[in-house]
Amino acid sequence: MLLKNKGADFTEITITNDALREEMIQKSDGRRTVPQIFIGEKHVGGYDDLRALDVAGKLDQLLK
Repeated sequence: MLLKNKGADFTEITITNDALREEMIQKSDGRRTVPQIFIGEKHVGGYDDLRALDVAGKLDQLLK
């Protein structure tokens, strides 16, 4: 909802496929929880990390 409220376009990737899951784990430095959020090629982390960026006033800049 946070990204929708910001008007950000995003793609949700379902990781039920084992190969895709392993690829996303590698891209997120071994994190296995979902969601793992990327803005462009930058790994932001999970929702708590995304929210912290927003509270700190840094999310809007990343979304540009």
